[in-house]
Amino acid sequence: MARDNTINSLKRCMLTPILYVYVVSLAVAAGVRPLHPYLNGDEKPISNIFDTSKYGIFQLSNGLAKTPQMGIVLPLWGFLAFATDALITTGLAKLGYIYVNIDDCWSDLSRDSKGQLVPDPDTFPSGIKALADYVHSKGLKLGIYSDAGAFTCQVRPGSIFHESDDAKLFAAWGVDYLKYDNCFNLGIEPKKRYPPMRDALNATGREIFYSLCEWGVDDPALWAGKVGNSWRTTDDINDSWASMTTLADLNDKWAAYAGPGGWNDPDMLEVGNGGMTYEEYRAHFSIWALMKSPLLIGCDVRNITTEAFEILSNEEVIAVNQDPLGVQGRKVYSYGPDGCYQLKLKKEAVKQNLSWLAQAMQAALSNLATENEELKSRSQEMLYENQRLVYIISSWTRSSASLDKLHGAIKPSGDKTGLGYGSNDSSTTETSCTPQLDRTKFQTMKFVKSSAGQPV
Repeated sequence: MARDNTINSLKRCMLTPILYVYVVSLAVAAGVRPLHPYLNGDEKPISNIFDTSKYGIFQLSNGLAKTPQMGIVLPLWGFLAFATDALITTGLAKLGYIYVNIDDCWSDLSRDSKGQLVPDPDTFPSGIKALADYVHSKGLKLGIYSDAGAFTCQVRPGSIFHESDDAKLFAAWGVDYLKYDNCFNLGIEPKKRYPPMRDALNATGREIFYSLCEWGVDDPALWAGKVGNSWRTTDDINDSWASMTTLADLNDKWAAYAGPGGWNDPDMLEVGNGGMTYEEYRAHFSIWALMKSPLLIGCDVRNITTEAFEILSNEEVIAVNQDPLGVQGRKVYSYGPDGCYQLKLKKEAVKQNLSWLAQAMQAALSNLATENEELKSRSQEMLYENQRLVYIISSWTRSSASLDKLHGAIKPSGDKTGLGYGSNDSSTTETSCTPQLDRTKFQTMKFVKSSAGQPV
């Protein structure tokens, strides 16, 4: 009666914490393991899984990014101070989420008469310095956004040809982090556009985390380690399983180039934005942790759900990401449609937690290595990688989080107009920012330059 004792195959959603790193063939139903594709030649192991030949030699030595950065990205800049308070009251700041990063649209539509960037007076009437002081008073760090082009992606002033002035301004305001985008780039290659801002930031004497965002166009992992503290290896993420897993695969190939001081960046976290299931978000967070990716929250922490908070506050998974050794996890192998190899488990087995399944996977790896000469030489490497996965899977079975008093605690008291508060109405989600443009149309836009080298 094996059929009665067997449940449906556990597919992608049930194995989301496992899929990306590797999927092991394992059958418990009849106590017989099916032949793994490695053993019949259908699939070959990925070579150089633990290639660390580039490890530690490219990273920028500015004392920052010893572990991947953690924080929050806020396109809703009207809620910056509210979000800062929420990081404190929820306890997320204590877990390492310390950067409060402003995204595009913080500046006015044009520079002032002296050629300086100016904060949008309607959004930040007290200026960025006042906001930085407030964020610092909470023990956190402020990040800002600019672009290595004539304009930002939302058509605000860019910083190309203004690197020195803008870096001095950011330092004077007390900025701790710069995301540097790639729109309206005049057709100038990234290798020439990004180093000037590095030099300008270093010349200020202030430690400012330098995050390159050139969308992986020019394979930044090959050169950006000498330029910045992190570099986007992909285009923008969107809140879907397909997008998340696609970016994870694109990021995977550059694992050997990441390490303390400089990290591969497959974009922010979508956890809590509503486009994926709870299990998919858990997989998303686990994959980003294993890949040593920046953990930058992209949801509204003022109104965070219990499930999203549980995921983002899992201390054991965060610890994997923040491991000071800093070796990025790699995909070991995949098999089957969409990289998924199905498992069948007894009903009794399903009652066991994911930790049991992870331990069984480790045993299966040991058996495979014993039975196959090709895997023997790699058995210790594979087992080491599986141990990291076992740790993450087990942590989800132990994870429990409560949001007692959370929503009451994050409601602000008093008017902090000018610090980027705006309304705390949770139904207000849109800003007056210019509608998103198709930036690919503008990557090679040409501008006439003045004798001073500035676009006119």
